[in-house]
Amino acid sequence: MASRGPPDGGYGWVVVMSAFFVMGLTAAVLKNFGLFFLDIQSHFGVLTSTTSWVTSTTIVMFHLGAPLASALTMQFSHRAVVVVGGLLSASGLLLASLDLGLPWLYLTMGVLEGTGIAFTWVPANSLVSHYFSRWRPIAYAVASSGECVFAVMFSPFFRWLIETYGWQGALLVIGGLQLNLCVCGALMRPLEVDGEDVRTTQEAKEAPPLPPRRRTKVVFQFSLMGKPELLLYILFGILAAAGFFIPPLFLAPFVSSLGTDSYWPAFLLSALALADLAGRLLCGWVANARLVRNLQLLAVVVALLGAVLLLLPVSHDYWTILVFSALYGFLLGCAVAIHVTSIVDIVTLEGFDSGLGLFMLFRSVGGFIGPPAAGWLVDQTGDYSAAFYLSGVCLVASAGFVGLVDRLVQRRTSSSSSEAKGHQAGGR
Repeated sequence: MASRGPPDGGYGWVVVMSAFFVMGLTAAVLKNFGLFFLDIQSHFGVLTSTTSWVTSTTIVMFHLGAPLASALTMQFSHRAVVVVGGLLSASGLLLASLDLGLPWLYLTMGVLEGTGIAFTWVPANSLVSHYFSRWRPIAYAVASSGECVFAVMFSPFFRWLIETYGWQGALLVIGGLQLNLCVCGALMRPLEVDGEDVRTTQEAKEAPPLPPRRRTKVVFQFSLMGKPELLLYILFGILAAAGFFIPPLFLAPFVSSLGTDSYWPAFLLSALALADLAGRLLCGWVANARLVRNLQLLAVVVALLGAVLLLLPVSHDYWTILVFSALYGFLLGCAVAIHVTSIVDIVTLEGFDSGLGLFMLFRSVGGFIGPPAAGWLVDQTGDYSAAFYLSGVCLVASAGFVGLVDRLVQRRTSSSSSEAKGHQAGGR
């Protein structure tokens, strides 16, 4: 009898492609919400900080919904949760297109859309990690690159939709596109529980059918909060989220404020997405090759990312901003490619679903506070540059926590190795 582990291929690649489309229809849409920013602000005649609460609500519901998505995935299946998430996401944007007021957008684009993203994004990432072991970094990099590929297409497409149908009509079309998340969910075939015995085809023919087994009840592991490594990684997540979600929201308005053509901000976001794609694939390959430790690489990448954002608004020349935006996109892609899979290094694969849920839950604090805080600074200073300075400071500070996590994980690994050698020596 053999025990079943991650197959590292086969139907796993179908799951990867399904996750690829999930990332594109959720994260890429969220990343391009900045294109709606000025239109919504003008339509309701409100402050920058007030408008930013729409996206901020989406982000916080995305994170708050993550633990619930993880728990439901354990109780039911990845497939069921993704399908429900697809319905919630599509409903959020379809209802938002009715334009019943700004509080209505908080409820639809914020609560419904954010919860729908959580219910699709979390199970998709989880199932990819369960289907792969040796090739996990590459598989995750390919899956997450869907966000970049779709963002390249969505930036000019969304701009065209807004100009042709208005921001309300654009949301209606995008909501219809998100119904395809249900198709992606249908392809998320559950993987057999690790450790369950499997038989060869010949054994299956000769042996009588096995009695049905009860599915092992999996419990959400809140006890992981006792791990100092995870607590420090959560602090990284809070600061990093504050920094991650500010630039996509304020980059388009910042470039528009320089007096550029209306399509230039969209093209800038497309260039950023292409650089993001290159960063994910390259960093996924580096992580898979085990050239450096994941956490060590993440600390360096996040620190550089913060430095680039501090420099981005210094020049008001479009081409200089384009270069720094491309650097920002590349480094962001590198960080995204490994910051989720690094949780496995901290809590092991058995605790991954719960660890990811807890990480996303607390990261919501940064995602919720970051954009409105940046919007408040823009209102006070009258300059979009302030938003990028805040983002850069948060990211540089967050890199320090990743460095501490890496040291603790290395110490734990060395201690475990020493104990194993001691047991072997004692056994002799």
